[in-house]
Amino acid sequence: MTEPAAPKTHAEANRLRKDIVLGEATDETRLVRFVAGPDGVGVPDVARKLPGRGIWVGADRDSIATAAKKGLFSRAAKTKLTVPADLADQVEALLARRILDSLGLARKAGTIISGYEKVVAALGTGNVAWLIEASDSAEDGRRKILSAARKAPKPPRLLGAFNSDELGLALGGENVIHTALLAGRGVDRWTQDVERLSGFRPLLPPEWSANGREDG
Repeated sequence: MTEPAAPKTHAEANRLRKDIVLGEATDETRLVRFVAGPDGVGVPDVARKLPGRGIWVGADRDSIATAAKKGLFSRAAKTKLTVPADLADQVEALLARRILDSLGLARKAGTIISGYEKVVAALGTGNVAWLIEASDSAEDGRRKILSAARKAPKPPRLLGAFNSDELGLALGGENVIHTALLAGRGVDRWTQDVERLSGFRPLLPPEWSANGREDG
C-alpha cells in the first residue's frame, strides 16, 4: 500500500485528522467529525464546531457502519458511547441542509443565478462552478441545458441531488429547476460539503450518467 504523501505546509498538516476506521491521518475535508453528547450518544458535527474531543470518520455510509459495528466510537472517546442506528442518515440530512443553506447565502451574495435563459448565458461566460439541476426537471429542458454546460468554455460540475421544492425553499422561489453557482469565494468549501454528501447519496439521479448525459 502506498504511503500517503506528507503535508507540504503547516496549514495542510493542521487539516489532517486520524480516521478511526482507517487508522491513518486523512484530510478533514474527507471526514465527518463526531463528538460525545452529554447523554453518552455520538453526535455528528458536520460543521466541525461543537465542543469536545473530535472523533473523525470517513464521509461515507460504510465507514460509519464499520466504526459502529467495531465499537470504534467508544474506543476513540475512551468511554461508552451509544451510536444511533440511523447515524448515517443523520449525517446525510445535516450535510444536505448545510449545502442548501449555503445556496441561500450564495443567493444573497449574488453568486447564484436561476432560470433557463440566465443560466445558459452564465454558462457562456465560463464562470459557472456548478450547474445545479433539479432532480425532477423535465427531460427536454435538462438535455438542452446540459448540452450548453458541456459546450461552456469551462464546463461546470453537475449536481442533481435535490428536487425543485428543496431548491425553491433554499433559494426563496417557486419551481426552481435550473441554477448556476458562480465561481468565487466560498465555492471550495461548498464543493467539499457536496463531495462529503456523495458518500451518502448519489449526486445525480440514477437515470443520469456521470458525465451529465442521460443514459439511453
